[in-house]
Amino acid sequence: MAYAAQNQETSSNETRVFDDAGLFTADQKKEFETTIQSMKKEMNMDVVIATADDAGGRTAKEYAENFYIERKFGVGSDYRGVLFLIDMDNREMYILPVGKMNRFLTDKRWNSILDDAYKQISQGDYAACARTYLDGVMKYYREGIPGGQYNYDADTGKISVYRSIQWYEAALAVLIAAASGAAVCGGVMSRYSMGKERGRARNSLMAYRADCEFHYSSRNDNLVNTSVTHVIIPRNTGGNRPSGGMSSSGRSTTHTNSGRTMGGGGRRF
Repeated sequence: MAYAAQNQETSSNETRVFDDAGLFTADQKKEFETTIQSMKKEMNMDVVIATADDAGGRTAKEYAENFYIERKFGVGSDYRGVLFLIDMDNREMYILPVGKMNRFLTDKRWNSILDDAYKQISQGDYAACARTYLDGVMKYYREGIPGGQYNYDADTGKISVYRSIQWYEAALAVLIAAASGAAVCGGVMSRYSMGKERGRARNSLMAYRADCEFHYSSRNDNLVNTSVTHVIIPRNTGGNRPSGGMSSSGRSTTHTNSGRTMGGGGRRF
């Protein structure tokens, strides 16, 4: 039965495990709920597990996104969170990062979680598969947003680079600012002390007493040799690859659905 025909639950309901396909035992669902509540408290993001036995003609991607939107999951103005779907109708598992979670779960990272879960789900161990998902999300959240991370909007081609200031960068900025301020203050003090003016006055007095003679000499610069080097600059054949040294390992491919930035992908089993 498709989830649209079931009772709609909002984010105010703390239930975050929706086993419509009946893949988990009661104890397993309780275990997942406890783990998820702990994760939500640490990450300040939503975490959801869903299973489906009838996708209602939708793809796993469509089902996961509509499930997240219609049940009003997510934290904050960006609806940040992540949903894991085991779709028994399409035989596909799907990870859906939303909002800021896309910064943590890059394409490389959510693919790594699916790699780890594939063997378990192909053997029918759905509970172990769900645990792998929860462990993977927590692992990558604690590792933090990877350096050079950027969101690539597949619909518009727009790139949104994540920028953060490390403590050593802030310390360096303070030192540079202090040095610049000291240099300015020193320059002002030097001008007001009129050290240069007194020096010019002394030189002027010495000029009257010195024997000043000027000697001119003739000097020619002759061009000895010339050479011309031709360099062929190859045309950039990088295609749509992002410029500026951005690595594909930090990329999160996203799109917008109902005002939510959504990424992720699936794996058939």
